[in-house]
Amino acid sequence: METRSNHILVGIVTLILLAILAGFTIWLARLGGGETKEYDIFFKQSVNGLANGSGVTFAGIPSGQVQEITLWKQDPEFVRVRIKLNSEVPVLQGTTATIAGVGFTGVSQIQLDGAVKGAPAIDAAGPGPGQVPVIPTKPGALGELLNSAPLLVQRLATLTDRVTLLLSDENQESINGLLKNSNKISASLAKTAPDIGKTMEEFRLTLQNLNATSEQITKLAARADNLLAKDGGQLIANLKNAAESANSSMKTLDQAVQDARPGLQAFSNQTLPEAGQLVRDLQQMTNAMTAVAERLDQGGAGALLGAPALPDYKPK
Repeated sequence: METRSNHILVGIVTLILLAILAGFTIWLARLGGGETKEYDIFFKQSVNGLANGSGVTFAGIPSGQVQEITLWKQDPEFVRVRIKLNSEVPVLQGTTATIAGVGFTGVSQIQLDGAVKGAPAIDAAGPGPGQVPVIPTKPGALGELLNSAPLLVQRLATLTDRVTLLLSDENQESINGLLKNSNKISASLAKTAPDIGKTMEEFRLTLQNLNATSEQITKLAARADNLLAKDGGQLIANLKNAAESANSSMKTLDQAVQDARPGLQAFSNQTLPEAGQLVRDLQQMTNAMTAVAERLDQGGAGALLGAPALPDYKPK
């Protein structure tokens, strides 16, 4: 009974595998027997992973396969890949081809996408054999990585050299010195933080006082402007009248000086000399009276009448 069950299971598995093989054969027959179109793709990058028979997808849908892979003789930098697509695939202007890996098997395939609705079909004759149309390429993520790999390696080497130079013994000593100085500065700032806070508070109060003073000056200027606007005209008129009065007074004084000039000249030429003679006479009279007073003081009234008496002489 058990042996019969195993035989039934093996038969079922065999039938399933035969059905899958038949379906695959029919698909290949349709792909090979249906109407197809050929296109060339010129890759300026490695096509590692592609092979004859590799799949071609359009917007993720299997649409054809790779027929031929060869170097382009006219320019060995390019690899010419001939693909065969179903005629129903809309290969329009804007369609580009990229190489993409499939899973972790290492097998690659060609992906087509980017067709623009309403754009004309790509049907211009290409330079390859048979002059089939050419689909332009677009670097895929892997292609871009491979193309930029030398530049990345060069930049990485430059970065490594600079890091090595930065981490040299001399620079490490300098960095240690900077860190120590930073610690000292931090400690000093921590100690002086209260003084700095006090200074900042005083500075803030000073700014407030300056603002208040500025406001007062602004108000005073506004009041002065108002005063000048109201009373400025009357004040200017008063100043003008005072200036005219002063000018008139100066003219009157000048006229009076001109009128008094002859009398002043006569006074200077006649009266002043006579006054000088009178002063001299008075001075002489004063001297004489002083001498008389001295004689009266020394000899009494007799001194004015005659000479003083001689003293008695007694012979020895």
